[in-house]
Formats: sequence, structure tokens, C-alpha cells
Amino acid sequence: MGETTLQINGRQYQFAADKETPLLTVLRELLDLTGSKYGCGEGQCGSCTVLIDGKARRSCMVPVWAAAGKQITTIEGLAKGEQLHPVQQAFLEEGAMQCAFCTSGMIMSAVSLLNATRNPSEVEIQTAMQGNICRCGTYPRIVAAIRKAATLLQGAQS
Repeated sequence: MGETTLQINGRQYQFAADKETPLLTVLRELLDLTGSKYGCGEGQCGSCTVLIDGKARRSCMVPVWAAAGKQITTIEGLAKGEQLHPVQQAFLEEGAMQCAFCTSGMIMSAVSLLNATRNPSEVEIQTAMQGNICRCGTYPRIVAAIRKAATLLQGAQS
């Protein structure tokens, strides 16, 4: 066990953990940031998705040593106080969740996509969201929410 420091949601956290411990385990069990969910543990379902330096990563597959020195954003870090991130707002407005187990991972993947592509096509959205599984099947509403979020973000930049 070694001392590790991570930058998460704009805050610095220090803790003791084996360097191979998955980032998801640290987030949930040591830091009580439980928005990222444990789904498959194999990086296939997307429920544990976080942003590392602005890009979607499956936190169950990232050893804590690989996250050190990077900016990590979890679902808890998206909103600014009471102001939801445009992707969070769009997911609410479009009803893009049912049981909501996948929602944080879906939102984080969508934010990553919109960080890279401001006005993605439907094919780009579908491609970016592959690997995020919604067992309730709300995919059409998820795509609609991402389209709406892209519009909200473009309006915010004008």
C-alpha cells in the first residue's frame, strides 16, 4: 500500500491504496463518490464511466496509479452548485432514464463526446455511446438528450 494523490472534481484527495486498485473502487469505497456504478467490472457496460482529462474512461479498468496526475471528473463534479450541466439537464428534459443505473455513465460518455465534437451527427452519437449499456432500452431518448445538450452548449457559447 502506498500513499496516492488524485485530483477529482477540482479537489485533491490523498489516501492509501495498492497502486493496482481500480479507480472505481477508490471512488466508491474510499472517497464515497458513489455516482459511478459497478456494473460488469470488465469495462464493457459503461456504468462506471468517468472523465480523465476530459475523455471518457471506464474507471473499473483504470488502476489508480494511471489516474495520478490527471484531472478526474465524476458525475458528482459536473453540476456547478445548483446549476446542472447541460447534458444532465437534457437527460432530465428528455426522460432519458428509467431505472437510472446506467445514467451517470451515459452522461459522462455524452460529455466526453461533446467535449470533442460540438455538433455530433446521429452516427457519431451512436458510435460514441457504444459500450454504454441501458438495460431499460431508452436509447432513442438518450440520443435525443445528447442532441438537445449539443444545442444547449452551442447556445451557451454564443
